[in-house]
Amino acid sequence: MTTTSPAPTRTSLLAAAAALTTVVLWASAFVAIRHVGNEVSPGALALGRLVIGSVLLGVLLFTRPRAARWRPPTRRDWVALVICGVLWFGGYNVALNAAEQRVDAGTAAMLVNVGPLMIALLAGIVLGEGFPGRLVVGSLVAFAGVVVIGTSSSTGTAETWGVVLCVVAAAGYAIGVVAQKPLLARIPALQVTWAACTIGAVACLPFAPALVREARAAEASTLWWVVYLGALPTALAFTTWAYALARTSAGRMGATTYLVPPITIVLGWLLLDETPAGLAIAGGALCLAGVALSRRR
Repeated sequence: MTTTSPAPTRTSLLAAAAALTTVVLWASAFVAIRHVGNEVSPGALALGRLVIGSVLLGVLLFTRPRAARWRPPTRRDWVALVICGVLWFGGYNVALNAAEQRVDAGTAAMLVNVGPLMIALLAGIVLGEGFPGRLVVGSLVAFAGVVVIGTSSSTGTAETWGVVLCVVAAAGYAIGVVAQKPLLARIPALQVTWAACTIGAVACLPFAPALVREARAAEASTLWWVVYLGALPTALAFTTWAYALARTSAGRMGATTYLVPPITIVLGWLLLDETPAGLAIAGGALCLAGVALSRRR
């Protein structure tokens, strides 16, 4: 009689729990950004979040055994790290923070979730992975979804710019991931994440005067939300993401991000008393359908 070892089941459960933790924390970030946007400007919020994330990730990294915590990057690695840090951690956060001053959290989450599709397109160009037919069709479907969301939000210039900024944020995320992918084959994931987060914080240093000024005027609860964004959706969520990714396939992990928009919509309804317009939800469904179609084998 063959017995099944409990180890694989336990590992699978831990990986699933880590993935779910990441998804919930990333969804909550959209709501938190929307909440504090009235008191903290986009650049200052990005800088505060990244500084806190960098410090906490640095503690995790540099308290590990020396052999496991650091591998000297090559010059080529540093170029990729700068691209990842400036565009993903820095540019993405500033663009998303500015977007959420114009559109609700749920709509922002749906728009930003076209990022995986952009990653696939960039991988076809930069990494030579090609353009399968499903990728082309999925891209057209997702683009139609963006147009629908833009139409639903075009009651004024500010809302339209919110849609544009969300797409810019998704593009920064996609370019950063494509730059990061080759690094992970040579450098530990925690080191890559800490370095990119720190580079993003350095890129946002011009917003330091605004952060100091706004932090002095902000309520204590607002400052705690900034700490939350740096500690949980940034430091912890990227750590649990790496843990889960090491124990499952990239395809399955990528599929979990489809849960972010619906969770964001529920959290936005519960905490902010806001929901996307019906047409925006329909456009978001088109975006997610396009992304899902492009990733099918």
